Amino acid sequence: MAFGNGLDNSVNDEEMSEINMTPMVDVMLVLLIIFIIAMPLLTHTIQIDLPTADSSPHQAKPESVTLSVTANGVSHWNGKPLLEDALNQALQTAAQQQPQPEIHLRGDRRVEYEHVVKVMAAAQRAGITKLGFVTEPDS
Repeated sequence: MAFGNGLDNSVNDEEMSEINMTPMVDVMLVLLIIFIIAMPLLTHTIQIDLPTADSSPHQAKPESVTLSVTANGVSHWNGKPLLEDALNQALQTAAQQQPQPEIHLRGDRRVEYEHVVKVMAAAQRAGITKLGFVTEPDS
């Protein structure tokens, strides 16, 4: 009896609950074969020698200035000690150069923070845009 009388539905439910995987496996195998055949066609290239051009503008490497503040608060411009007025003049001269030099600020470990801040403020007033701090790594 194809329709059943409602008494033995457990057998029909078990048969209907399984998914037939055969058609899906067939489709996947066909797709795999298509990709295996098509892949060499996609990777086929023509070797040509293209010209090269350098489009980056040539920029001169700016000089760098080492500005040190010693433990007693004295500022040094590339190793030469400077008073506050001479330091301000050197910073203004450096700010007017094109391109501006990079200022590498080195502060002694024992220097009062006030002296380093004064040098930083003087560099900012002069118009210095490239100011970096130099430290030593922990060993």
